[in-house]
Amino acid sequence: MFTRIDHIGVAVEDLDAAIKLYERNFEMELVHRETVESQGVEAVLLDVGDGHVELLSALGPDTPVGKYIARKGPGLHHVAYAVEDIDETLASLKEQGVKLIDQEARTGIRQSRVAFLHPAATGSVLTEIVQPAEDH
Repeated sequence: MFTRIDHIGVAVEDLDAAIKLYERNFEMELVHRETVESQGVEAVLLDVGDGHVELLSALGPDTPVGKYIARKGPGLHHVAYAVEDIDETLASLKEQGVKLIDQEARTGIRQSRVAFLHPAATGSVLTEIVQPAEDH
């Protein structure tokens, strides 16, 4: 079902400061920056091994990440797993009775297809499944 860890999502208050911290302290390289209006975030990907750290900055206080930061503060937000076929994976998870936030995939960063699983079904960890775009 899951092929690898795609990325770890980290909610941040100051995106540029967080980028500098990860570049300076951990020698990670910024490889992509994008505003995802549909999710209310500005997101960046930093390379680390075969995966990424995704830094998420809320576009406003009423967005999901904005509400998360207001409730819990900045920090670890989610774990994302790559899948080969997100529609097939979602169908299988539904069949197993796994509680989903997203019933269908939506567009994520770099034109990937993504869906979130409810933390109640994943040991209290917000979990994202990602079908990367063909060219990534």
